[in-house]
Amino acid sequence: MKIISGGVCAASGFTAGSLRCGIKDSRPTDDTALIVSECECAAAAVYTMNRVKAAPIYITMEHLENGVARAIIANAGNANACAPDGIVNARRMAAAAAKRLGIDENDVVVASTGVIGQRLNIECIEQNLPTIELAADGSDKAAHAIMTTDTCAKSVAVEFTIGGKTCRLGGICKGSGMIHPNMGTMLCFITTDCAISDDLLADALQNVVRKTFNRISVDGDTSTNDTCVVLANGKAGNPLIDWQDENYDVFHRALTEVMTRLARMIAADGEGATKLITCTVAHARTEETAERLAKAVCASSLVKAAMFGADANWGRVLCAMGYSKAPFRPEYVTVAFESGAGTITVCDKGAGIDFDEELAKTILSESEVTIAIDVAEGDAAATAWGCDLTYDYVRINGDYRT
Repeated sequence: MKIISGGVCAASGFTAGSLRCGIKDSRPTDDTALIVSECECAAAAVYTMNRVKAAPIYITMEHLENGVARAIIANAGNANACAPDGIVNARRMAAAAAKRLGIDENDVVVASTGVIGQRLNIECIEQNLPTIELAADGSDKAAHAIMTTDTCAKSVAVEFTIGGKTCRLGGICKGSGMIHPNMGTMLCFITTDCAISDDLLADALQNVVRKTFNRISVDGDTSTNDTCVVLANGKAGNPLIDWQDENYDVFHRALTEVMTRLARMIAADGEGATKLITCTVAHARTEETAERLAKAVCASSLVKAAMFGADANWGRVLCAMGYSKAPFRPEYVTVAFESGAGTITVCDKGAGIDFDEELAKTILSESEVTIAIDVAEGDAAATAWGCDLTYDYVRINGDYRT
């Protein structure tokens, strides 16, 4: 497996593009993206676990009941959540894409992101979408068009071999704020030319989401619009994956690689963030225990604030572990901070030890920091990702709507 360029257009048979429809007057850049396959695709999706769901999610759920899709349309600037005419406008959005592409509107996935509670200006999308240009190198344009408070576009693709055939899988995503491990507040679109059944595609997606997007946290808020969609058009010509055999394992590893990298990009680009925080928990009783502990630490506002200040306040780490409801013995715990500047142990067997505060500050001042926890109770492990909590987070969200 190797990393390649191309994002959602890396796989054979996919094109993408974007344009500015004018959904939000204050946004001067493109706000609508379109991704399309030249043929029908097996399709699967995972959605927010928030009880309040945006209208596009209900339309996408309906359209993917048969496990088939061919195109994705997504807009930024308006979430079409809790909005007047939400369902009607989501349907009109799918219809506009279908008309532009000459396909059935039931084969269109719909996604939106932006402000909640305001009517989507569907008329501007219907008016401008016919002029959108699609290209085999259009992934970057689509990735930029779905950004909201993101500071950078997020894209990755890989190449791998199944049954002697070269397959490609790539994705783009957006996410910066309103992100918490409950699907991860984000939009993510993944395409592949690998031939795989819709049932196994859904199985792989569900499994990988749990270990990637469900293990990131920026601010503890789960959005109304989270959507992760995978389209597989089979253009690579590999033997159809319809059984959990070694070919499925290869595909699963490729999907994991792409989604892990995208998850890390989202965590690193948290609103106002200055550093990516990785929390690893080793030697736990079960993977679920390790996951709960790692997620609690990454989600802790106090831990995040300490990371922003490069303060080796390891007591906040144990505190977060303690309210995670995961079973562990505090008196067995070791905590270390790691980065490109070195490693320092700050807690051993649940108690403080003498350590070099200046070295700790140097280690925590790097742009990527790892909180390494060993609970010394078993063989299971898990990793979660987050970011620091800065003054800029409040500045960005204090007037997000206005």
